[in-house]
Amino acid sequence: MRVSVDGTKCEGHALCAGIAPTVFEVNAEDLAVVVDEYPGGATESEVRSAASACPTMAIALGES
Repeated sequence: MRVSVDGTKCEGHALCAGIAPTVFEVNAEDLAVVVDEYPGGATESEVRSAASACPTMAIALGES
């Protein structure tokens, strides 16, 4: 799975960083950024939860 965040949609709610902190973090502009673009294993379920929880639907999940 490949993870990305659309910076034009992200409003900095940081739910993703709370749900999957090894994959997402909040930068100096208070926007989410991906720190692990290709997470695997058990982390994938956290990433899917984070994507579902994003109020602006800024997280995209694709095939690796």
